[in-house]
Formats: sequence, C-alpha cells, structure tokens
Amino acid sequence: MTIDAQLEQPALAAVGIRKRYGRRLALDAVSLRVAAGEVVALVGENGSGKTTLLRICAGVLRPDAGDVAVAGRVGYCPQRPALLDLLNADEHLALFGAALGVSAHDAVAEGRQVLAELRFPVGDPTRAGELSGGSRQKLNLALAVFGDPPVLLLDEPYQGFDQGSYVSFWEHVSHWRAQGKAIIIVTHVLPDSRLVDRVVELSLPTFAIAMGGERR
Repeated sequence: MTIDAQLEQPALAAVGIRKRYGRRLALDAVSLRVAAGEVVALVGENGSGKTTLLRICAGVLRPDAGDVAVAGRVGYCPQRPALLDLLNADEHLALFGAALGVSAHDAVAEGRQVLAELRFPVGDPTRAGELSGGSRQKLNLALAVFGDPPVLLLDEPYQGFDQGSYVSFWEHVSHWRAQGKAIIIVTHVLPDSRLVDRVVELSLPTFAIAMGGERR
C-alpha cells in the first residue's frame, strides 16, 4: 500500500516491503517515497513496524519481499546507539573515516564540528561505554551524518537529550533539509508538525496511512 503521493525521482523509494518475524507479520506491502529536501516523520504505535522499515531502508535488514532504491549513501542513526564501548568519540570518527576513505585527521576534524554543534564535549577521551545515554546518542547521530550523506534515516535520534539539545536537533533538521537531504525521522512525539513536510503513520498491524500530505 502506497503511503504517500508518487514522487518523481525520489531520493529514497521503498516499494512493496513485507517482513515477518516468525509468525508475526511486521510489514505488509508497505511503500514509501521521500524526495530530496523533504523531511518525513514516521509515527505509529509500538510494534507497527517503524524501526523495521527504517532498518530495511538502511540496508541492515533484508525484507521478505519488496525493493528499496536510494540515490546515494545512507546515514543511519539506529534507536540503540551502534557504538563500540572501548572506543572514544575521536576513535569512532577515525574508524568511520577509514571506511569512507577519509584520513583520521580529516575525519576527526569534520566529526568534531558536528559533535560541537550537538553540544557534545569535543575531545572528550571517555570511552563510549562510559558515556551518559544522551552523550551516546549524540555520538550516534554525529556518525550518521558523517560524510554528508544525501539520505538520513533517524530512529528516535534524540533519546536522552536535554531540552537545549532537543531544540538544537530540530534546528539541524531544518538545516539538513535546506541542504537538500531526504530525511526520515521515527518519533513518538512530534512537537510541531511545521517541523516536517509530512507525517506518515504506520498503523497496527500491517498498513500505513499518510497524514498531512502536502509538502511545503
């Protein structure tokens, strides 16, 4: 079932996605298209398949049926920070940089700029396993946007943020949208619908409904 209007040349197109976990059907023929420069809030009850859909779009989970096409690299911020507990922030940045062919020096310089904007203590040698929940999530988010990917998939990316960091996050979303990024944000609480272009609701058990379909 298509849950948004057809978009020409979308930055991300997920078509006919089906996924089962054993006997439980998580997603049934769900489709989603997101254009460059568009922010989509993905909402729904627990168990409606939001995280499953995002993981499939990010390429970390294989669907049972359906296809995903993405224009360029994806930056994925999972709900649970995908960090290595024995590495500090700079070491994570150097590791991600190596995967993208970026020198450790340049990777750390770029990543520190993002971390500073997210109010993370730049240069902190604390290992990831010893960071607070909010700091772990800021590092998780910084790694997702590292390297300027054109598509961002953010699964409740502000968990553990204080109020100032939460407000700063949405300011960054506006900035990323202006840069032409396609953004999907899984969220339980949307403070203001004007912060996004569309709200897409995944409803139990298997279908999806688009709300507020007009793009700004």
